[in-house]
Amino acid sequence: MSRWTGSWLSGPRAALAPGADAGDRPAQQWRGERLGLPRSGPGSVAGTGRRAVAFLVDAVLAGGVAGVFTFPHAPQNWSLLAWFLITVVAVAFFGFTPGHALLGLRVARIDDVAMVGLPRAMLRTALIFLVIPAVVWDTDGRGLHDKATRTIVLRMR
Repeated sequence: MSRWTGSWLSGPRAALAPGADAGDRPAQQWRGERLGLPRSGPGSVAGTGRRAVAFLVDAVLAGGVAGVFTFPHAPQNWSLLAWFLITVVAVAFFGFTPGHALLGLRVARIDDVAMVGLPRAMLRTALIFLVIPAVVWDTDGRGLHDKATRTIVLRMR
């Protein structure tokens, strides 16, 4: 019984032999390979841990900024507005948030355009706010928010 539930819970690829792919192309060896990205080092796909820590740094920064403006009261939901503005402006014009910069990450467009741009940054940030798109990834380590905006988070160092 557990084998039956394990097979359908693991998805359709669980029925394939190890290392096989459902299509006619060979299986992907590392995250970002099919996008032409290196396995490691600068320009490779950022790891989940670094991305999570960068998000935490940005959230703490947003809470501090909101706290400065709402002192002596707690920032309450103003920290969400501060986080949204910090993230949108930083990603749209610089390609990274303060947390990304601290951890050596950047947001890049898949089509090799230099700037992410304001519309994509706003949509990406709104989808991160919804949480679910940010925690559902593909084989390249891109969340649904990155797929929707055709972006990817890369390592700078």
